[in-house]
Amino acid sequence: MRFPLSAFALLLAALPLHAAESYGLGPDSQLQAGVPTGTVRTGTFTTSKVFPGTTREFQVYVPAQYRADQPACLMVFFDGAGMMSATGAYRVPVVFDNLIAKKEMPVTIAVGISPGTVAPTAPGAKARSQRSFEYDSLGDANARFLLDELLPVALKDLNVTADPAGRAVCGNSSGGIAAFTIAWERPDSFHKVVSHIGSFTNIQGGHVYPGLIRKSKTDPKPLRVFLQDGSNDLDNLHGNWPLANHDMAAALKFAGYDHQFVFGTEGHNGKHGGAIFPDTLRWLWRDFSRK
Repeated sequence: MRFPLSAFALLLAALPLHAAESYGLGPDSQLQAGVPTGTVRTGTFTTSKVFPGTTREFQVYVPAQYRADQPACLMVFFDGAGMMSATGAYRVPVVFDNLIAKKEMPVTIAVGISPGTVAPTAPGAKARSQRSFEYDSLGDANARFLLDELLPVALKDLNVTADPAGRAVCGNSSGGIAAFTIAWERPDSFHKVVSHIGSFTNIQGGHVYPGLIRKSKTDPKPLRVFLQDGSNDLDNLHGNWPLANHDMAAALKFAGYDHQFVFGTEGHNGKHGGAIFPDTLRWLWRDFSRK
């Protein structure tokens, strides 16, 4: 039986939580003998004018197949330290190594970015994180920070394509909505979005995106969007994450966007997203040159 979205939302909200499935990492998320290994370097960025007074770490992965005379694709990851960890849920360097070696994705440089922190002003106080302000807010501030400030430093001396079809942005939770906002605001720079357990809820106003997407039907942005969420995700004062992601997927379908929505049973974590991450990348880059 098919339900209109509003009825489906009521039905989903009334259902009991489902027992989470067991999501395990496959071989593409494991180190493989004979696969060329890329390099990862780290840096610290402290000179932002968009987010003044902040300090943040960043990571840059460069695949072994990178050649300076051939522009590489680019994929940016918010909450980069966790995403770029070789032992975390996503294991970006490991997965990239394996898929690039098999030519199942193009030669791609990855940049991981941590949210900014502001140093404490009182003795014994903790640094203040700007994660929600930077990631959950609508508007172009984070895009301006990324494109005008961070990437020129992180990508110095690296040859990266300017073609937005060869540039992607990804994140988890608030990082997921941050990834979508970057591409929504700057489709001239990024056409590809991956959002895991995205916070399309009313933390900083992000619940308005489904309506904006629907209204773009007559003039859609050239975006490809991958969404992942689970039935045991958050339900709190900001909203219901499963319903919000279903609403996003329905809006993208209505407006004719190239998109995929994978819905499972996990909660607010990276287990499901990490398990399907290699297949997510195959879908994302499915029609891009893999020379």
